[in-house]
Amino acid sequence: MAFPVKTCVACGEEFELRPGKPGFANRCPACSEPDAAKDSGGNFRDSGATKDQTAARRTAMRDLLYRKDS
Repeated sequence: MAFPVKTCVACGEEFELRPGKPGFANRCPACSEPDAAKDSGGNFRDSGATKDQTAARRTAMRDLLYRKDS
């Protein structure tokens, strides 16, 4: 059984889409590996936020969620 041949959207090179390939299904393995390594997932602790920034963010979210509309 042959694997489907896809064209990479980043570099235009054709590749075989194999099971267990890291990264995206529309990118070749060479183009999808750097994206998987630099993706942080949006975690605030990994972004270098200080305790003051985290506390201010937490206070702002609490005020937005629990404010009373008069």
